[in-house]
Amino acid sequence: MTKLYFVRHGKTQWNLEGRYQGGQGDSPLLPQSYQDIVSLGKFLNHVKFSRIYTSPLPRAKMTAIFLKEALGQDAPIIINENLREFNLGKMEGMKFKDVAAKYPQELAAFRNAPGNYNPSRISGETFPELIARMQPVIKHAVQLDKSGQQNLLFVSHGAALVALIQSLLATPIADMRKDGGLTNSSVTILETKDHGQTFKLLKWNDTEFLHHRLTTSDTI
Repeated sequence: MTKLYFVRHGKTQWNLEGRYQGGQGDSPLLPQSYQDIVSLGKFLNHVKFSRIYTSPLPRAKMTAIFLKEALGQDAPIIINENLREFNLGKMEGMKFKDVAAKYPQELAAFRNAPGNYNPSRISGETFPELIARMQPVIKHAVQLDKSGQQNLLFVSHGAALVALIQSLLATPIADMRKDGGLTNSSVTILETKDHGQTFKLLKWNDTEFLHHRLTTSDTI
């Protein structure tokens, strides 16, 4: 079977401030995040990874680079444009409270009722659009595993990964928030025994290796 490890990037300054970063915005990783990435690397160092895929956004790319170093492995890092975060249009860079005041319907649907999410007013990306660009990256990576025994690592973003992972599990868009969000530097693990035709969830949002108390700004 092929195992897939999905890592949300380390916590950033905008995460701390409660701002939407989206697919174009970005901010630096916090100093604590580098410690968290090392802890994640130690937690996963018993797993031999064949390839590491990452979003090109600096917060994800730096997470992938430091995670590879913490793992002490020589797996190649592959940057893929389609692993970016949701394009959140006009919401990017805005604080959550300001988005709630200006775009209450869009925010409520995006966070809690994705089946009702219509981002046309904010010039954003829909759930089907995001899934259509992200799923092929995963399916292609799995198809490259001719042995059916590889471990693959993907570093991306909170909202995008929730939608992607749930779509791989055949969860309807309306129910994509049923397991909650993903925490910075967390890992979620799936497996496929049929070369990517179907996937099984092994672990959701694992943070047992993080050595500090989590706050609401750690999870989206």
